This record gives sequence, structure tokens and C-alpha cells, in this order.
Amino acid sequence: MYLKKINLKNKYALVTGAGKGLGKACSIALAEAGATVIALSRTQSDLNKLEKIIKRIKGRIIKINCDVMNYDDLKTKLDKIKIIDILVNNAGTNFPEPFEKIKQSSMNYLVDLNLKAAFNVAQLVVKKMLKNKKRGGSIINMSSQLGHVGMIGRNIYSMTKFGIEGLTKGMGVELANKNIRVNTVAPTFVETPMVKRFFKNKKFKKLVIENIPMGKVAKESDVATAVCFLASDAAAMITGTSILIDGGWTAK
Repeated sequence: MYLKKINLKNKYALVTGAGKGLGKACSIALAEAGATVIALSRTQSDLNKLEKIIKRIKGRIIKINCDVMNYDDLKTKLDKIKIIDILVNNAGTNFPEPFEKIKQSSMNYLVDLNLKAAFNVAQLVVKKMLKNKKRGGSIINMSSQLGHVGMIGRNIYSMTKFGIEGLTKGMGVELANKNIRVNTVAPTFVETPMVKRFFKNKKFKKLVIENIPMGKVAKESDVATAVCFLASDAAAMITGTSILIDGGWTAK
């Protein structure tokens, strides 16, 4: 038998930013693949909606209402979770601004959320994985095509995502002999609520589509499927790298 299947039964998968967009999509996909989803979001109502969806497909969910930028609360709540096999380190956002007009508040917030909080979540989860070293683990850091190339108006976002790519490579190398794999998925613009807001600017939407050789944005399911692949034993020899889900944007 040569085909490895995506089977996440008996696995516990923590997803940050699970209430909306890619985090929500990844949570549902992981549940479909058999994992118990530990859904973390700062918005309780989003978690309740996600719970209904996952229960409808007969999946399993543990809800954690927490802001990943509140380290003490994050640590307290994750300390109560005994096993985490998979981390989808997804919480993040973007404030597009021209470089010379970037506000200090925007820069600090994006670095705190996209980079520092992602590091803190990863470190807390790795400590837990090392205690259960026989189980091993898979960490998927949510990156972007803008962690590989630059784009006008998105300098701080790129800075944080290039940082995530560097962190992923370092973690991948250091944790490889501890049976923990670390990778990123790096999507192009995806049909999420955040991107729909950006696409209200028709000129910007046209620019994006013209830059994607496949001529279309990604779907949430494209990203969620890649996440489930990396989370599973089907990706057993993949670590320290990035799967670009960009329709050819970075190949040019």
C-alpha cells in the first residue's frame, strides 16, 4: 500500500483564531478528518456557531475563549489541556497602509499578534508535545504568499509573515529529532470576510486577480485541505518548509 490517507482520528488539534475565516474553515476540515478540535477564539459567539457546525457533522470540539495576546490567560487555559497533537497557529490580521503612513499603533499591533503571539502559542504547545513525546506532533503556522514576496501597502504584514517563515524553518530543524514537524501554508488572497472587505476596492481586486496566473483567488477549502495534509501522517517527511497556495503568484 503506497497511498497514505489523511486520517486524524484520536488526534487533538488546537486552532487559534478559530471563530472566523481560515481558522473556522481549518477547524471544520480537521473535525471532518477525525480530529478533536480545540477551538480558540476571543469571541464566544463565534465559538458557539462553530460548535453547532462541528456537532452537525458529528465532530468533536473543545472551546477556549481567549485572546492569544493575553499571555497569562493563554497559558492558564492551555495548561488545562493535556494533549495537543496538532497546532494550526492561525490567529492574525492586517492593516494595509502606505509605508510612509504606517502608524506606530498598527505596526505594534501586527507584530504583537502575527509574530509574538504566534511564537508564544507555538512555544506553549511544543512544551506540551515534548511531555507526550511518543505522540509527536505537527505544527502548521499560517503564513502568506507575502511571507515570500513583497507587495505595495503591506510592508508590516510581510515583515511578520517573513518572520513566521524564519521561525518555522528554525523550529523545523530543531524539533525534527523530537518527532515534531513544523511547516507553513502560505495562501494568496482567499475568499474570507477580511479579504471581501479589501475587495470592495475594485481597483485592488483587479490588481490581485491579474497577479494570480490561475486568474482566481483561493477558497477556504484549498487552505484547510493543505492544513489537514500537513497535520497528518501523509506528510510524515515534510518539515521546515512552506506549501504555497497562491495560484502561481510567487512563481513569476
